[in-house]
Amino acid sequence: MIKIEAIVREEKLEDVKQALNEIDVHGITVSQVMGCGMQKGRTESVRGQKVDLMFREKIKFEIVVSDEKWEAKTIKAIRKAAFTGEVGDGKIFSYDLKNVMRIRTGETGTDALN
Repeated sequence: MIKIEAIVREEKLEDVKQALNEIDVHGITVSQVMGCGMQKGRTESVRGQKVDLMFREKIKFEIVVSDEKWEAKTIKAIRKAAFTGEVGDGKIFSYDLKNVMRIRTGETGTDALN
């Protein structure tokens, strides 16, 4: 099993959700997060004062898939949907999971994903 985490622009939320739905990925957790990378935040004017905001608002997707085939398919869909070509498009991380358990039934492994 593989966990995929994708950090994308806020405005790409619906595009990524739709792309994942189109490839039949339905087990998704979405969070609003803040962070900084190469952009290093932005400067805004608040009550006439310039304020440096270190963090940018982003959307984080967390998805668990059963194998490398689904990993590649999911990453490809996210990348295509989130891509603008500009700095700040985000990052995608994937890593192996040791186990997963469905709380209601006690099922583990890939049985808990379906």
